[in-house]
Parts: sequence; C-alpha cells; structure tokens
Amino acid sequence: MTTDRSGGWEAVSDQFMAMRSPAGAALVLAWAKDRLPPSAAILEIGCGSGVPIAQALANAGFPVWGVDASPSLISAYRRNPPDMPAVCEAAQTSSFFDRAFFGIVSIGLVFLLDESDQRVLFAHIADALEPGGRFLFSAPREVCCWNDTLTGRVSRSLGAGAYGAHLAGAGLQLNDCLSDEGGNDYYDVAKPV
Repeated sequence: MTTDRSGGWEAVSDQFMAMRSPAGAALVLAWAKDRLPPSAAILEIGCGSGVPIAQALANAGFPVWGVDASPSLISAYRRNPPDMPAVCEAAQTSSFFDRAFFGIVSIGLVFLLDESDQRVLFAHIADALEPGGRFLFSAPREVCCWNDTLTGRVSRSLGAGAYGAHLAGAGLQLNDCLSDEGGNDYYDVAKPV
C-alpha cells in the first residue's frame, strides 16, 4: 500500500481543478509587483494546477517554480504555465529545487497541515528564502478548525498571533495581514537582510 503524500488531494484533483476560482490571484499579483523585484524567481508551494496563481505571475513576467504533492495536479501545472519547472513533492520535505528564491507563495496549503508540519514548513521556507525576500501565505486570522469540503480532512488555522510567533522562531518577520475579494486572509512575511 502506498501513502498519499497529497493529503487526499490526488483523489479529488479533477473536482478541485473544476471548481478553483480566480479568488486571490489579483491580490497575489499585486503583492508580487509591489514587494518583489521585476522578474524575481518565485516558488509556489502547493501550486495545484497552476491556475490561477502561477499563471497570473507567469503572465506578468515572473518565473515560477511549482511544488505540489499531487501527481495529477503537477501534470496539469506543467500544461498551464508552460515551461515553468514543477516537482511532485510534499511541501514539508521538498528540495525546493535546491535553490533560494526571492519570493515564495503558498495559497491554500498551510492550514491543511497539522501544527507541527506548519512549523516545519515555515523553517524550511526560511531556509529557501533569500535575505530580504518575501513570503505570502493564506490562512484565517482567527484560531479555527474545519473539515475541508473536498477531502473531508481537518484544516486548522493557528491564528495570527501563533503565526507571528512561529514565523519569528524561524527567523522570519510577519509584516502585514491582507484580505482578498472573497474575504480570505493572507500573511505578508519578510526575511530580514
């Protein structure tokens, strides 16, 4: 028996791609244009099919590298923003292409992990982020748990206070909390120079 490294997302990948809305893409693109140098290399962790985030960033001239643990979603990613590197790896153990990035985004992934894996991921991201680089991720500002509508698995937000503390423990600084057109919350994080 094989282990599902995707946390249930491989089994629902077709449903996910069919229902993924463009919510958040405009916010992520504005964040990248405002906080990153033009054409900065961006890593998208939990990239899914590449739509809409990687596609929007690539269309604006940012080279994007994608990481996702679902083979079907990575296959779709390779078609959507063509010629952008992608690997099928779990975020917590990914090699992140054995390189550093000036920008890292993770939309819709962090809260799918348990608390210890969220902390592991933050430390891993701190190692992959260039000094002065930025990290943007989504999660509710309040502490809460819910069952994901597609996978049925537990999702959990640690809340803004815990995220600030965990990020600081990884050597990162929480700068701001943002909200998109759908009311989803995002954390703007920097790695000090």
